[in-house]
Amino acid sequence: MTVSITTQEESSVSIYDPNEQALSDLLRARAKKLRLLILDVDGVLTDGKLFFDAQGVEYKSFHARDGHGIKLLQQSGVKVAVISGRNSAVVALRMQSLGVELVYQGHENKVAAFNEILQRLALEPEQVAHVGDDVLDLPLMVRVGLAIAVQDAHFTVKKHAHWCTQLPGGNGAVREVCDLIMQAQGSFDAAVNRYLTC
Repeated sequence: MTVSITTQEESSVSIYDPNEQALSDLLRARAKKLRLLILDVDGVLTDGKLFFDAQGVEYKSFHARDGHGIKLLQQSGVKVAVISGRNSAVVALRMQSLGVELVYQGHENKVAAFNEILQRLALEPEQVAHVGDDVLDLPLMVRVGLAIAVQDAHFTVKKHAHWCTQLPGGNGAVREVCDLIMQAQGSFDAAVNRYLTC
């Protein structure tokens, strides 16, 4: 099944269908330019639920396939960054384990962190994708070359996305994004073939 979405620029866009392993020309063109993927945390890398024990210690659950997708994407030459409005030691530890160095926490104004990353990496906005789930992500989504919403994102976020994942946040949505980018850039098959020739 091929899904269509409506964007500000195009009336009807055929988007990535994982069953067909195909990308629309528009989505492929946007994804081929990418050199950086920016991820929100709560609701994207997690399912959005917040768990605290009686001492106030926070717990989060991350999907293993998302983590491996991030590793594969970085190995392909695309950098990954995290910008979150909240601070969490758990997030810092998880990103460290995945080799993600660009971790910006406690940034409710995500644009300032975004601009700092662009300057640090000498990138243009069209070379960046952002994955979000709630209205705090909109300032970045309207600036980047490829704006992505997870399947269970707020309806306003979906309205401003170029593409929506089929899986919800914290349940493999980030892996979908990583696979999409690698397919568009021609690095996906080589990454998978490494596991077939061990």
